[in-house]
Amino acid sequence: HPPVITLGVKGDGGRSNIVVSNERLAELGIGISETGRGGDVTYHGPGQIVGYPILDLRPDRCDVHKYVRDVEEVMIRVCADYGQTAGRIKGLTGTWIGEDKIGAIGVRISRWITSHGFAFNVTTNLDHFGLIVPCGISNRGVTSLERATGRELSIGEVENAAIRHFCDVFERETTNAMLESA
Repeated sequence: HPPVITLGVKGDGGRSNIVVSNERLAELGIGISETGRGGDVTYHGPGQIVGYPILDLRPDRCDVHKYVRDVEEVMIRVCADYGQTAGRIKGLTGTWIGEDKIGAIGVRISRWITSHGFAFNVTTNLDHFGLIVPCGISNRGVTSLERATGRELSIGEVENAAIRHFCDVFERETTNAMLESA
C-alpha cells in the first residue's frame, strides 16, 4: 500500500489526531485520504497487509460485532503461526500483542455488504505511526510481526497465512491461484 493516512467517519475523522503538519506529511510523501469507514485515523503503507473484504453477510452472519471479532480472529491466528500470542483488549477494536496494536480494523457495512477492512503490520515502518495518534488511542503502542518475532519476514508468506485463516474463519474456499498471486 502506498503511504497514506486515512480518516474514518468518527467525529472529525481523526484529523485532530494527526500530530504533524501537512507540509511534513508532504515531505515524507504521505497523503491523507478521507474514507467512509468507521473508526479514527490510521496509517497504511508498505509492509502492511491491507485487506478490503467484500462479503454479503446475509443470511446468517448479520452481526456487525461478530464480523469485527472474526476479522480480529484472522489476525490472531496469523500471529500464532509465527509464535506470537495476540488477542483483544476489551473496549478496543483490533488485534494486540500485549499493549501494542498489530492489526487495525475500520469497516463499513451497508445492507449487510462489507467494505473497507483491516491493516495488519508485517514489516511496516512503525515510525510513521508517530505522525498520528493511531486510532485515537494515546496510551498504547503499535508493533509489527517482524518486530514481535525479531526476524525478517516475507510479506507474501504472511499474506498466504492471512488468506488461509480468512477462509477458515469465514468458511470460504480459495483457489491455488489466489495463494500464488499473494
